[in-house]
Amino acid sequence: MRPLLPLSLFWRTFFLLALLLAGGVFAWVQTLRALEFEPRAVAAAQQTASLVNLSRAALLQADGINRVAILKSMGAQQAVRVAPREPGDRWQPYEVDRFTRRVSSELRATLGPDAIVARSVNDRRGMWVGFTIERDRYWLQAEETHASPLSSNTWFVWIGIAALATLIGSAAVARLINRPLKQLSFAASRIRGGDLDSRLDENTLTSEIREVNMGFNRMARELARVEEDRAVMLAGISHDLRTPLARLRLETEMSVSDEEAKRNMAADIDQLDAIIDKFMDYARPGETRLSPIPVARLIEKEAASFRDPAQIRISVRVPADVKVLGDETELARVFLNLFENARRYGRGTYTGVAEVLVSHVRAGAWVILTVRDQGPGVAPEKLHQLTTPFFRGDAARTAATGAGLGLAIVEKALLRMGGSLELNNAPDGGLMAHVRLKRAA
Repeated sequence: MRPLLPLSLFWRTFFLLALLLAGGVFAWVQTLRALEFEPRAVAAAQQTASLVNLSRAALLQADGINRVAILKSMGAQQAVRVAPREPGDRWQPYEVDRFTRRVSSELRATLGPDAIVARSVNDRRGMWVGFTIERDRYWLQAEETHASPLSSNTWFVWIGIAALATLIGSAAVARLINRPLKQLSFAASRIRGGDLDSRLDENTLTSEIREVNMGFNRMARELARVEEDRAVMLAGISHDLRTPLARLRLETEMSVSDEEAKRNMAADIDQLDAIIDKFMDYARPGETRLSPIPVARLIEKEAASFRDPAQIRISVRVPADVKVLGDETELARVFLNLFENARRYGRGTYTGVAEVLVSHVRAGAWVILTVRDQGPGVAPEKLHQLTTPFFRGDAARTAATGAGLGLAIVEKALLRMGGSLELNNAPDGGLMAHVRLKRAA
């Protein structure tokens, strides 16, 4: 079963690295917050206690008249204010969370257990510390931010920066890890397309990738050697088979007196020669040069050799200005095999004649040429087998002969030209072969 969310190796590596690094960043943030909590609370308490002690010392050194003046002067300050504490003052405890409780305990340990720490006095917010001098009681007010941990906004900014760095780093590492695999995939696709000269770098620093590249290059060299040996072998087989076939034909013409037997033997020899041609076409090397081709003219040329009203009738409805990118010889072989396949298998049930229609559709950068016959079609479960070499479908029912390579040759030739072949049954009967080729400008 295919996964619900298929991911490429790059994205899998990226997400795993991002998850790992994000977990590390989160752990470090929690650790830093824990390490920052205690020193910041102690430092805030010590600074506030120092302000209280300084204010107390200043008031102790002044007499009653000067103390009033000092209170007025200190009461006008913005950052730190000192004011008398009245019996009717309303205040709220400073302790609301773990941090403020720690600050309060440090202040009481420094200033004495009778020190009051409040977060508001008479509905005025701030950090208020109540202290006494002899029989007089006072409030020291400091800004609330003076003794507070780092704000959530500050943490969010740092976490956002860390998360962005994590994503960028994960993408860079994933790209670096997957680059050799991408090159390997590209080289494998080129070899699949017939380019056996593809080679990978054998001097890369990573030992595992270097070994894979060396193994891939050895495989490519072996495939090239096997392909060369196959071409030589097929050429030899073709030559060696056709020589005795030619002698058989000559002996048949000269030695057999029965005209019907002579015709039958000549037909068998022709069929053997045609089968050899099919084998050679299928094993043909994959080197093609693409150029703009007026496809209507080419189809008309190939159809001309098949226009035998007793066996096949071909109608071509392709405008003369339609051009595709391809190799003229390969493309001619494609339609030759499609028409031959229709002649063999696409004959009508009542007429016994293969009615073939060639039409086209422009689809963006592509041209789709459809070759349709009016025959019985193919069983749906066998459609995907039609391009398999040596598969001929229901040969017994159609009395067809041949090597079963026609559609396999078509598919292979189209792949060499960057196109594709799709086969399906027409809704009202018959087989439809869709030839997809790149559109020429």
